[in-house]
Amino acid sequence: MIITSLYSILEEATALADDGRVQAVEAALSDLRAGRPVIVVDDDDRENEGDLIMPAEMASAEWLAFIVRHTTGIVCVAMEDKRADALHLPLMWQDTRDPFGTAFTVSVDAATGVSTGVAAKDRARTIRLLADPDAHAADFTRPGHVFPLRARAGGVRARRGHTEAAVELSRLAGLAPVGLLCELTRDDGHMMRRPDLEIFAAAHDLRIVSIEALVRHLDHRDIAQMAGAGSLITGSAAAKIDHLTG
Repeated sequence: MIITSLYSILEEATALADDGRVQAVEAALSDLRAGRPVIVVDDDDRENEGDLIMPAEMASAEWLAFIVRHTTGIVCVAMEDKRADALHLPLMWQDTRDPFGTAFTVSVDAATGVSTGVAAKDRARTIRLLADPDAHAADFTRPGHVFPLRARAGGVRARRGHTEAAVELSRLAGLAPVGLLCELTRDDGHMMRRPDLEIFAAAHDLRIVSIEALVRHLDHRDIAQMAGAGSLITGSAAAKIDHLTG
């Protein structure tokens, strides 16, 4: 029974490893570790939009200028509840009517090292500070020009949103689970959809990854871990049998 179950797990792990969506996430993680943003798209029947996402601790003035130029300019930073609680960032409004349940907190600026708070270098500093484990609530002024978001517990499996994807991707990249995100727009002010996003990605050499692919990647990771644990159990059992029958 153990061996049969293990074979089934191994087959599923192999199938997922060959899934192009899983491989796309691995490539995106390499870019994130190198300090390059990626484009994350959600489901067609949800917002059907693309966000530029990168780990908050990698935010730079150069990338912030690029991001603001090609997006709504509303720069958000996603984090887990425990991080938002530690920084004393309550929800902006408790009784939200947002159909997607986006959990905006009070907005912030870094308390020091910035001018007006809105310049690219100012917002980059604020964003990096939100990811700094040594930062405290007193290191920020409220309101500000950066909009923290609270990610839902359970990540993209609980809510297939860009907020949760930003946290998940930053964590998978081996960085603090705090992610910068901003919605891409066309020159005419409309939101970019899939065809627009593909053109934009090609023009700026950016990768596109879907939230569906991220979920598949997490499934692959979990199954691979189960397969590894199963191998250890099977190996121990085989050794015990050999000892008893030898």
